[in-house]
Amino acid sequence: MAVVGRPNVGKSTLFNRIVGGRTAIVEDRARTTRDRLYSVAEWNDRRFVVVDTGGLERRPGDPIEEKVQDQARLAISEADLIVFVVDAAAGETPSDTEAADLLRMAQAPVLVAVNKADNERRELEAAEFHRMGWEETYPISALHGRGVADLLDAIVWALPPESGSELERKRREAELEEAAEWAALEDGINAVPLERASDDELRDDDPSRPPRIAIVGRPNVGKSSLLNSLLGEERVIVSDIPGTTRDAIDTSLQWQGRPVRLVDTAGIRRRGKVASGPAAERFSALRAIKAIGRADVAILVLDSQDALTAQDAHVAGYVVEEGVGLVVALNKWDLVEKDEHTFDEYAATLRRDAAFLSFAPIVAISALTGLRVGRALDAALVIADERRRRVATAELNRVLRDAAFRQPAPSVRGRRPRFMYATQAAIEPPTFVLFGSDVGHVHFSYERYLENRIRDAFGFSGTPIRLLFRERSRIDLPPRPRTRAAAGGRPARRSRTARATR
Repeated sequence: MAVVGRPNVGKSTLFNRIVGGRTAIVEDRARTTRDRLYSVAEWNDRRFVVVDTGGLERRPGDPIEEKVQDQARLAISEADLIVFVVDAAAGETPSDTEAADLLRMAQAPVLVAVNKADNERRELEAAEFHRMGWEETYPISALHGRGVADLLDAIVWALPPESGSELERKRREAELEEAAEWAALEDGINAVPLERASDDELRDDDPSRPPRIAIVGRPNVGKSSLLNSLLGEERVIVSDIPGTTRDAIDTSLQWQGRPVRLVDTAGIRRRGKVASGPAAERFSALRAIKAIGRADVAILVLDSQDALTAQDAHVAGYVVEEGVGLVVALNKWDLVEKDEHTFDEYAATLRRDAAFLSFAPIVAISALTGLRVGRALDAALVIADERRRRVATAELNRVLRDAAFRQPAPSVRGRRPRFMYATQAAIEPPTFVLFGSDVGHVHFSYERYLENRIRDAFGFSGTPIRLLFRERSRIDLPPRPRTRAAAGGRPARRSRTARATR
């Protein structure tokens, strides 16, 4: 189902109301939404996909807005049902008429949602939109929820019949609920219905969850181009103008038979510029940072024509702080004058200027031509698997014991840390807890040394490793006996005088 209409009529507000969350950026300003946003909604036991689109205009007069129109028209062509949103407060406008002319050529049925009908007078004024020719016209207030339930009833009724896969999903869920109810009755407790969880709500340690790969970077480095190249279609708008992408765009695909979720994000600019910019840009930056937090791996896109900038390192810092895996993609490599040593020199410079990224693989790509873009995604999937690996406690302690023997921890303020044992406490990211005495005084350089020894022994390529140090109090031993006899050993040696007089 596609939500369409001219700019600033409340399409994104209605989209958020239907899907039950603030997925789309909403601002009292026209042309906020640009790319198509997809999300899953459910009403009256019927699940369906909702698509939010940019405002329909015939002559936008702007290169980016022209691409917005292409995205909206593509959503219309793909939709099984169209909800045409208009504004009750503004009445019918020439832009509404132009959008209606476009929708009359669509193959899917159209429902008219007259938004901003916040009171009875506005509901009566909404009747004027019947003259557009569609009988199914519903006055609603997307902001307050007024009339949205009636609209959803009509949407469910107008959708095509459920597919075989949807019916099979319902059958499985019914079986799970029945099994849960019987188990609860046997235990003598009240049954609690199972929640229907989306992919985003599945447990992090669920191996069936598709890995989430976020494409991040500063503005205008080619993030959207990379997404489109991997998908083989123009899924998101690409422009040379920085700040084109605003929402975090989730897209699912099958890569070599494996389900993957790609997330294109808005470019993250310097904090000062974001704070002084428009509200939509502030929300875009927040959505991008949030997308990093819920990703398994991030592909950090750099412009290979530039040196590593402070903002590139800033974005990479977000990824490392969140414990997310990382692939560094040097984009626009086709524009670089190079020889057989150029890549090695660039990689060495990058690792020198950003030593905290030494664990991340580096791939040279061209999103425009498709050069090696598959390698970036292949590396991301390998890292997603590495983040889930566990290490046997005995092997871990052997490696750390050898590391401490070869290079003891340096003394800090007269205290030398001593390690007793270690264990892996968590995955995603791999987290290790080291117990010992005075471990609160471990120098950061020695922590980096231990991390490198763990990587040398077990891999964990491309993923941050967290080391946690915990104090373990020493076991108080009984005082040492003065003689061996008192300790239960051999009798103490007698003096020569004692032996002579025996």
